[in-house]
Amino acid sequence: MKNQTALVLIDLQKESHFGLDSMEKVVQNAKELIEACRASNIPIIYTKQINRTDRIGLSVGEPLKDDGTPYYYNNGTDQIEILDEIKPETDDVVIDKYRWSAFYETSLDLMLRNLGVKDLIIGGVVTDGCLMTSVFDAYFRDYNIHLVHDICSASNEGAHMSAMATMANWVYNLKVYNTPNIKRKLQGEEYDCWGAEEADSMQFTPENLREKYKSLTLERKGD
Repeated sequence: MKNQTALVLIDLQKESHFGLDSMEKVVQNAKELIEACRASNIPIIYTKQINRTDRIGLSVGEPLKDDGTPYYYNNGTDQIEILDEIKPETDDVVIDKYRWSAFYETSLDLMLRNLGVKDLIIGGVVTDGCLMTSVFDAYFRDYNIHLVHDICSASNEGAHMSAMATMANWVYNLKVYNTPNIKRKLQGEEYDCWGAEEADSMQFTPENLREKYKSLTLERKGD
């Protein structure tokens, strides 16, 4: 797997207006996974959401400040920069994007195919926005998806859980890991992950969503 694998980190930037849940844990897990991938010579690709101050290329309806500049990911601020704790190194690839999906009119697919990648280890924010749309677009391009749930976050727990369950239902080759287990996989050790046995296998309701999510993120005892 290793020589056909890349780590793709979606929008782990300084943007803080979302109030994302558990970001301290997300960053620590991402840091550990980055180190494990570097040790295995797995390419690391970061994406950055960019909203131009002059509003060129801005999505329709993008929230604006009173002065007419973008509220989120404003390229006139440091909010577009990758978090210092996990900032890219010289040989890493950084993809600027202007829509939610990391594949929409970017060079990401070109870079991955040039590297011979078939398996994507992926995580990032926002789970129910840029992360989920990127996962679906990766699936549509025939990549195998290895989603690391504890390096993902949304603005609230319900949004995160429902997005995870939705991806589990319809990305048929999806595998879901936590950070310790994807590291075990990279190291050739025994690991646990979740994979669907059939389509729409995570049918959820408002009443059972937490239970379904718990089964989706099943972890080894002691993790």
